[in-house]
Amino acid sequence: MDDVAPPVDRLPVAPRKLEETGLDPILISEIIAKIVYHQGKTQLTQIVSKIKLPAPIVSQLLDEMVIDRMLEVVKRGVNDAEVIYQLTDGGKQRAEEYMSRCRYTGAAPVTLDDYRQQVQRQSVRNNRVTQQDIRHAYAGITLNPEVMDCVGAAMNSGKPLFIYGPPGSGKTYIAEKLDRLMPGLVAIPHAIVVDGEIIQVFDPLLHLPVAPAEAGSSIERRRDDERWLLCRRPLVLTGGELSIEMLDLRYDARSGFYQAPPHFKANNGIFIVDDLGRQQSPPEQLMNRWIVPMDRQYDHLALHTGYKFTVPFDVTLVFSTNLAPEALADEAFLRRLGYKIYVGEMAEADYRVLVQQVCQRRQVPFDEAGFRYLVDNLHRPSARPLMACYPNDLLGQLVDYSRYYALDPLMQPDRLRQAWDTYFSTPGRRM
Repeated sequence: MDDVAPPVDRLPVAPRKLEETGLDPILISEIIAKIVYHQGKTQLTQIVSKIKLPAPIVSQLLDEMVIDRMLEVVKRGVNDAEVIYQLTDGGKQRAEEYMSRCRYTGAAPVTLDDYRQQVQRQSVRNNRVTQQDIRHAYAGITLNPEVMDCVGAAMNSGKPLFIYGPPGSGKTYIAEKLDRLMPGLVAIPHAIVVDGEIIQVFDPLLHLPVAPAEAGSSIERRRDDERWLLCRRPLVLTGGELSIEMLDLRYDARSGFYQAPPHFKANNGIFIVDDLGRQQSPPEQLMNRWIVPMDRQYDHLALHTGYKFTVPFDVTLVFSTNLAPEALADEAFLRRLGYKIYVGEMAEADYRVLVQQVCQRRQVPFDEAGFRYLVDNLHRPSARPLMACYPNDLLGQLVDYSRYYALDPLMQPDRLRQAWDTYFSTPGRRM
């Protein structure tokens, strides 16, 4: 790829002083108190490992907490790392008060300003895609070249993609492979702090951390700010479960902190809204929710206290639907989409290639006569279009029946007919 910003290959540099964290010392001290409350007698190294701040900063705060009679030293070693702390009786009471307000005891958060700056440095809008890149990303996948070219151009635009067409045409599959076009690594914070409230950002189900060896030799672990994790660019897929409420911060009154919404977690990556039109919330409501973020690249969120703030909206937004664009949104919204890509029936030559690929993967010998029977005697009489999903599903059932009958899986007419009848719920003869 040409004209691409250098990929992120390391985490932000760790703060050397308390002031460089940008955090209120009281907030950090409260997290430390809660960590010690849970662990009992605790070494400095254990606290550092949990809170992800450099030892000198943590040691400074521990000294202040000892002076403030929240902590006491149980045992001293040959160096500061071996000192063991525990809460005083008064410290336990205060830690319980902290726990009643917020039970968060993870890595120290980063500030909203630091988060905004980091997202900007690793923005998806720095990405550039060429025809060679798109061919490489979809290598081995039978896809209309015109569709591939539209996808590649759309990825250079910074605008959302609207992929539509009949069920089974491969829309979701195309969307899920878009992350192959987004190289580089990104730094994801464990959490951020806004107006004294903690918002958890890192999600182990969505964010994939990489080992130091994968990130490159330029990483110097001793200087990394471990409040961040180096991850692959996220790909967040939502479907029929998506509701308008899920696009706001989720506050857990029991834990006392927030979970970021899915599009927030997708920053610097891809956010896919699959099966648009099947959600509980009307599609117009969902799509209107993103008009401002799409135009201005930031989103408005609010804490349960009423405090409002903005976060970056740095995602490649992808809508996938069986419905035509004009059936889902008005002209003002459709204009903002930029790229509306139709994915439909496959050409017969492409369908043959796909059947051959599926046969190879499922260890079914490809048979030209069997393919002609599939197209001429099954698809055409029933007016079933040549959709990308059918070969894998039909040959999968053919293999299932072959195993049941202890036969070799062959593309014979009776086997194909049996798979077809059970797949499409049509009456047919049995073997």
